[in-house]
Amino acid sequence: MGIDRETFYDQSLIAIVPMGFCFPGYDAKGGDLPPRKECVRLWHDRIFAAMPQIELVLAIGQYAQRYHLGSLRKKSLTETVKAAQAFWNGSDSPRVLPLPHPSWRNTAWLKKNPWFEREILPLLKEEVQRHLVTTR
Repeated sequence: MGIDRETFYDQSLIAIVPMGFCFPGYDAKGGDLPPRKECVRLWHDRIFAAMPQIELVLAIGQYAQRYHLGSLRKKSLTETVKAAQAFWNGSDSPRVLPLPHPSWRNTAWLKKNPWFEREILPLLKEEVQRHLVTTR
């Protein structure tokens, strides 16, 4: 995102809103299970309704992308992230920028998709800075 720790944790600037508000447990391979639907329905919609000033949503991972982009989402996370510029240009407020989850498990994905660092990260950093300047 191109910001320092202090800015990242400034609650007046950034909200970190998980898809589920409870840990869903692990699958057989040790990965997290999907967010529990009752948690998403109960909390996620309420939080976004309570914060109409949100202008930028970073949809991190496939579950967030499914929720925030709906039928606009592509067949895979990779295709969805690759189309980030199109989503960005075509969305209303809040604008949605799809991103891969920043997990250590995605190291191979990042190596396989060098376009992400070249094309998407600069867009992310530019938009975060633009929103921070207008918010402060």
